[in-house]
Amino acid sequence: MGFLVDTQKEGGGHSWGCVRSLVRRKQVDSAANGHSHHQQLAKALTVSHLVAIGVGATIGAGVYILVGTVAREHSGPSLALSFLIAGIAAALSAFCYAELSSRCPSAGSAYHYSYICVGEGVAWLIGWALILEYTIGGSAVARGISPNLALIFGGEDGLPSFLARQQIPGLDVIVDPCAAILVFIVTGFLCLGIKESTFAQGIVTAVNVCVLLFVIVAGSYLGFKTGWAGYELPTGLFPFGVDGMFAGSATVFFAFIGFDSLASTAEEVKNPQRDLPIGIGLALFLCCSLYMMVSIVIVGLVPYYAMDPDTPISSAFASHDMQWAVYLITLGAVMALCSALMGSLLPQPRILMAMARDGLLPSVFSDVNRRTQVPVKATVATGLCAATLSFFLDVSQLAGMVSVGTLLAFTMVAISVLILRYVPPDELPLQASLQERIDSVSFIPGETKSSHHVGTSSNSTKQPLIGENDASVMEKQEALGFWVLSEENRRKVGGWSIMFTCIGAFLLSYTASSINFPGFIRYPLCGIGGSLLLAGLIALSSIDQDDARHTFGHSGGFICPLVPLLPIICILINMYLLVNLGSATWARVSVWLVIGVLVYVFYGRKHSSLANAVYVTTAHAEEIYREHEASLA
Repeated sequence: MGFLVDTQKEGGGHSWGCVRSLVRRKQVDSAANGHSHHQQLAKALTVSHLVAIGVGATIGAGVYILVGTVAREHSGPSLALSFLIAGIAAALSAFCYAELSSRCPSAGSAYHYSYICVGEGVAWLIGWALILEYTIGGSAVARGISPNLALIFGGEDGLPSFLARQQIPGLDVIVDPCAAILVFIVTGFLCLGIKESTFAQGIVTAVNVCVLLFVIVAGSYLGFKTGWAGYELPTGLFPFGVDGMFAGSATVFFAFIGFDSLASTAEEVKNPQRDLPIGIGLALFLCCSLYMMVSIVIVGLVPYYAMDPDTPISSAFASHDMQWAVYLITLGAVMALCSALMGSLLPQPRILMAMARDGLLPSVFSDVNRRTQVPVKATVATGLCAATLSFFLDVSQLAGMVSVGTLLAFTMVAISVLILRYVPPDELPLQASLQERIDSVSFIPGETKSSHHVGTSSNSTKQPLIGENDASVMEKQEALGFWVLSEENRRKVGGWSIMFTCIGAFLLSYTASSINFPGFIRYPLCGIGGSLLLAGLIALSSIDQDDARHTFGHSGGFICPLVPLLPIICILINMYLLVNLGSATWARVSVWLVIGVLVYVFYGRKHSSLANAVYVTTAHAEEIYREHEASLA
């Protein structure tokens, strides 16, 4: 949590310089960091486009399978309540995304927000984890299309031979040409332009939604006709208890992952302050509503214990002599997979482009095609990787790795909201070419603290969130019911409180999930974690938020409610889900993250656009910009 302390003091040598590079932060707009020469993405998206992207990326084929698995093993007839609770939990992250995406509307999503609020090191890991998520996620989705497509053509052997899965002689490898071809087709659509690809995704998503509406309407008719057998059980609504319902919520939470794809398109939205929050909210609401209505109908048609875990919806209609509906539902599953494939391949080129703009990846990924105004080279690279993986590998065993990137991103977005509200960056990086202008401003007669305001990232840079010790000015205002601190001490309390909150959330989540720990270790650690979490919440609730939050980034957009409570609950939920992903998943992810650390150390850190940046306070930066513009006039 080095972003909460003064990290840029004099001296320190090479190793300390490495640490300083981890916490350097960029400005809200990429253009402000010296990237104005880059071709910008097309401003073409409206609310309807965003809803199509969000719903398409979120409602994959999982809903056609999850309802059976979760109802049989966890929730029973209370499956709809599990979806509702999971939807509320996802909405907490959506609130945080809505504020940050409207304040910082540039490509890069959680990577971009982390770079602005936390620092380069954490941002790199988030971006690197998201690359893994979207690559494996897209490959897994593509690999799942061919079996469903084969069912439409009459069974496993229904596809033409050049599309069917085949085993390479002498090797235990089953190739899937259909998956690779579909990835290339989607990549081609994405290269045409954001508006064209979103239109295609909208059509595919509309077909999927129509199939789900058919399931709801036709299933309701059958339910009223036959008497809703699934709800007339002696076990009641909670056969596995309330705990089972909550366990089901943890499982179906991952069915809501996908709305974060919207944030990656922020730079391409015509009116991001208004449209992004509306798009995120509408997409999540529609997905939750469809999930719940499908669950209510299917669980009512067939008793939960009799559900087919692989094809619950198709089997439910088949059991009521509606065999023809099976083909329609299979078509819906194929459309859902195609839409989810587009949702997986859309964000990654934009994250690659954002990281390349910042110098952390080769600049070739930042190139934007002048005609289509999309990062074509990054899109083609993404498509090639996903097509290769889907052709040669069955990546279903790696599917758990997809969740790591998303949950890490959700966690960092919530932390970024807390930082933005209580300890927003008070220094801005400027190009080294402005050094002469900076010096002229810094040494104006009467400026008494210039040495504390100006520095460089590689030398005696200072980038405090908690500044030099001041005389503490603290008084209690009984009428208002909170403590009033000096600005210096308020930031100090806010910074440490955020750090304690994160440590407490991790300790509580980890020890609560480690049921094999001895009680004399587990319970005290749970108590310590809970105490730190509660102390951080109370401290943040008792101090004022930073006045700079009103002007930080692009003002006039969505404001996340119930801060600090809502982001802290979001952090706790996501950390709990992270520690429960399993040791095998974390072992695989750790290998990828170690590779990422090596890439950053040997390339990203040295080529970062902030490597030679000069940091000045916000007030000084505005004055320097004015004088620089005046000199150019």
